[in-house]
Amino acid sequence: MTAGPSARRPVPPVVLALRRLPQPRLTGLGAGLFASAVMLTLGFLDRLLLDGSPVVYGLLFLPVSALTALWVRTADLVTAPIGVPIAFAVGVIPIAGGTGGFGGQAMAVVTALAVHAGWLYGGTLVAGLIASVRKVREMGRRQHLARSSAASGAAGQAKAAGTTRAEGRSGVSGPAGAPSVAGEAPGGRGGPGGAPARRRPVV
Repeated sequence: MTAGPSARRPVPPVVLALRRLPQPRLTGLGAGLFASAVMLTLGFLDRLLLDGSPVVYGLLFLPVSALTALWVRTADLVTAPIGVPIAFAVGVIPIAGGTGGFGGQAMAVVTALAVHAGWLYGGTLVAGLIASVRKVREMGRRQHLARSSAASGAAGQAKAAGTTRAEGRSGVSGPAGAPSVAGEAPGGRGGPGGAPARRRPVV
């Protein structure tokens, strides 16, 4: 026995979990600030609790990149793959371990970015894929709405044309829709001036 067309496929648990998450819509700047603030906080926690483990930091960077791409608004999707690498660089400062002032700290950050570039590329790729999927879905939704609007307009025009043809076949004429009767003079029924027409006597 086959299932009917109304039967729905079971939704994967991962999709259900994602649907339960909040769905804010951040601007491009807001998404970048969100990712940077979260990664900086995670960097300090990583240094405090795990002595600056780069593996833990890289693993935490992946879900932050995904959330950034999911929560940015549709008009600013292109900023998601740009903002997450900046957030990675900001968050890596606490775990870089640089000494000797600003110059030493900057060199430590550059070295950490070069050594852990795999996590950086991975998070950027995740954000880019999610942003691309969202962009394609948005374009498909707009095309569907455009086709629906065009179909509705065509159906309305066809209905109006059918109504006009039906009125023409029923003999309705004139702006007031008054039917024209055969043998009726323009001035009224009968002869000119509205006088009733006399019948000829039948012999």
